[in-house]
Amino acid sequence: MILVSGSAACRAGPSEEGRGGPAVPTTPPGLESPTAPPDSAIPDGPLGASIRRGKAILFATGDSLPTHVGDALRCVSCHLDGGRRANGSWVGVYGRYPQYRSRNGSVVTIEERVNGCFRRSMNGDPLPPDGPDMRDIVSYLWFLSRGTPVGAPAATGSRRERFSSLQADTVRGHATFDSICSVCHGKTGQGTPAAPPLWGPQSFNIGAGMARVRTAAAFIRDNMPFDRPGSLTDQQAFDVASFVVAKPRPDFPGKEYDWPNGDPPPDVAYPTLAASRKAAASKRAP
Repeated sequence: MILVSGSAACRAGPSEEGRGGPAVPTTPPGLESPTAPPDSAIPDGPLGASIRRGKAILFATGDSLPTHVGDALRCVSCHLDGGRRANGSWVGVYGRYPQYRSRNGSVVTIEERVNGCFRRSMNGDPLPPDGPDMRDIVSYLWFLSRGTPVGAPAATGSRRERFSSLQADTVRGHATFDSICSVCHGKTGQGTPAAPPLWGPQSFNIGAGMARVRTAAAFIRDNMPFDRPGSLTDQQAFDVASFVVAKPRPDFPGKEYDWPNGDPPPDVAYPTLAASRKAAASKRAP
């Protein structure tokens, strides 16, 4: 059972699903977020109610906000263990915003970042930034970040860079998908009650971060298969990510305006206007 938003997006974890046998650990050794407070530390009163509702939205996103979600994923499809897993961690994220994001070419707030996920990973519509749903989501992110230094960087780049020297083989990736990932995600990647669709109309759109091969490969390498996280090699993870990302998925209108300074990462799945202009200018230069 492997995969790209996979484990996270299962409707419930293995112990909840009652698949039989002992429950598997949800967080493999070395990928914990030790500074995240336990749920028992959620305070009473209105603040605690907001935090709990924010968590409920992130765990049952489509059911909670059906008019804002356009696919079969949940926020915890990519942010495992309720955002406590290192790859995709929400621990400390509250203290990293506002921040400059090259994809936007501007400084963005945490509310804008959340709405970016609704538009891309959820293939849906943004929330009112000053509404109660956004407030409660941000309250949960604040809670997870308690005790984490403000501005502490996310350790994501190094996990992606380990794939920079590899050559993808989608044939091998297809074989790995068929033998491992399809158990939970279905033979055609359509998803099952245990795991979300990885391509097709009910999956994340092409503008999502998970539609980048290195991002998907890092997620797979660290977290999949769900019952044996970390058991794939870097090459296997990279191959299966390349196979999955190459499959059809919803479009993201306006994607050509991403990375307006012409600095997209090398694994972006679509051309951007700024990068095209920059390349053309480079060719004209003496």
